[in-house]
Amino acid sequence: MEITCGGKKFALEEGASGFALLKEALPENKNRIVAMKVNGEVEDLGCALKDGEEVSFVYESDPEGFEVLNHSCSHLMAEAITNLFPDAKFGFGPAVEEGFYYDVDFGGYALKPEDLTKIEAEMRRLSKLGEKIVRREVTPEEALEVFRDNPYKKELIEEHAGKGETISLYTQGSFTDLCRGPHLPDTSKIKHFRLLSIAGAYWRGDSSNKQLTRIYGTCFYTKEALDEHLAILERRKESDHRKLGKQLGLFMISDYGPGFPFFLPKGMLLKNALLDYWHEVHRRYGYKEIETPTMLSKELWLTSGHWDHYKENMYTTTIDGKEFAIKPMNCPGAMLVYNATSHSYRDLPLRLAELGHVHRHEASGALNGLFRVRAFTQDDSHIFIPEDGIEDEVKNIMALFDEVYKVFGLTYRIVLSTRPEKDYIGTVEFWDKAEKALAKACVDSGHDYEVNPGDGAFYGPKLDFKLKDCMGRTWQCGTIQLDLNLPHRFGCYYIDEKGERKEPVMLHRVVFGSIERFIGIITENYAGAFPTWLAPVQARILPVNPELHGAYARKIKEDMERLGYRVELDQGEEKLGYRLRNSQVEKIPYAIVVGDKEKENGTLTYRVYGTKEEVTLPEGDFLKLFKEHVDKKMRF
Repeated sequence: MEITCGGKKFALEEGASGFALLKEALPENKNRIVAMKVNGEVEDLGCALKDGEEVSFVYESDPEGFEVLNHSCSHLMAEAITNLFPDAKFGFGPAVEEGFYYDVDFGGYALKPEDLTKIEAEMRRLSKLGEKIVRREVTPEEALEVFRDNPYKKELIEEHAGKGETISLYTQGSFTDLCRGPHLPDTSKIKHFRLLSIAGAYWRGDSSNKQLTRIYGTCFYTKEALDEHLAILERRKESDHRKLGKQLGLFMISDYGPGFPFFLPKGMLLKNALLDYWHEVHRRYGYKEIETPTMLSKELWLTSGHWDHYKENMYTTTIDGKEFAIKPMNCPGAMLVYNATSHSYRDLPLRLAELGHVHRHEASGALNGLFRVRAFTQDDSHIFIPEDGIEDEVKNIMALFDEVYKVFGLTYRIVLSTRPEKDYIGTVEFWDKAEKALAKACVDSGHDYEVNPGDGAFYGPKLDFKLKDCMGRTWQCGTIQLDLNLPHRFGCYYIDEKGERKEPVMLHRVVFGSIERFIGIITENYAGAFPTWLAPVQARILPVNPELHGAYARKIKEDMERLGYRVELDQGEEKLGYRLRNSQVEKIPYAIVVGDKEKENGTLTYRVYGTKEEVTLPEGDFLKLFKEHVDKKMRF
């Protein structure tokens, strides 16, 4: 048979595996290659190849290589747990972005942190054995026999069998697991790992099911990479927005309202600075701001479809004998705004932007600081365009995204989700055209994109923007979602060039997503040391002697406040060094000191957060420098 690899053709015996191809194609790299892609799908090196297939190899340094390693490490952990806790039963054990987890039923035993050390030790012992990881495909009956004592695996096997899917098992030593794969050839490369934490997780995420023990871990190919990742995790702990929110006086959560954040005075200064920027950017990009009611009647939510599909997450009440719901989304209100007036093709694109306060009933166990709340501000925009305007409008949105994310030092990757296999609305021709328009807008804007096939909503394809912060974490914030559904449900139309009624296409679009969550993200990204333009307190003025230098310090404060800056005056009785340390602890961008020389010469001495260097300038020169840092949204 003939296999294509790296643009070359290789003749192999029928049924030869990836190992045989590797020996022919890249023998010098055999120690760095851990899997292969067959026609674009990642598979084990031990899988048999078929005539005409196109193969590329997966290296340790590839993202897929990291995933294969961590998936294999989850199985190694499961094997170790089986040896230490023979009655344990396993649920899911996937690789995730930064490692892996496994959900385990320990039969009533409460796993302790010290147990993780024991499990790690057994994993190291097993790793040294270098056991081969062998895949085999079995019938549903054979699989059910293997896992006859595991209700979780039996449930999965029955589902796969019902869909006619292939059932595969992976075995290493005496341990066998139900798994699609792929995996490493053996366990010898699984050396540099750490079990990180223990959490509770309901089976399949359903609170009506049994709660299992979820063990998180991570694995790398080198000790250096593992050590670097563990150091980042320590930095994340120190930068936890919940800890910093309390320390810096930004927000609080009360037992009187779980999941409903309170913003404190400094938190409001931060939030308003962020929203001021949001308003300014959207004005420049041609958006018209609206506000829609927080509560609307059941009939609206029936029309939009939310009542039938989202009611369990909505807060409802009865007024004058009529059912109402607090909005979980802003979209239906925007439909009413659009339909309030008639529109011609000349009005399009019509960009309606809203900072809408929405409420969603999230499970109490899922609540997490500002990252997962029950009330938040969604920075929605609903853009109405003709069908042939998709590409140009998406380019406009992406220019806005580029500008905004650059300000915060956040890079991103784009994922295009395409038409589902079934139950979608609209024609295949429209979907194909829309997907090509989204893809071309990415390329023309200078961005690569990944494809997530079949993961679009039933009403249209979408682009998701995965942001990466300074500690390597990925956050889903920006989205551009094409929607054929709501304009149709609400009877939206415009008059085209021929005087005929046409249904517009709508784009849902968020930049920050949830304002609250974005504040949590940037709080951790900056470790609480916000850039000057965003900081709740931009400068603190410290007179050396409040009695002698207080009047001059107050003058500088008034001069800065007159220019719109957020400034504090610290005239405490403590020594100057103590007050300077306080300014650093509170992460204030500029500490300004005034004493005899400054008062006499009309100067001031400033120190930037995180540095020890002191610079003395005339007040006017300092204000010019300060203005530049604020206007250009510089770090400090």
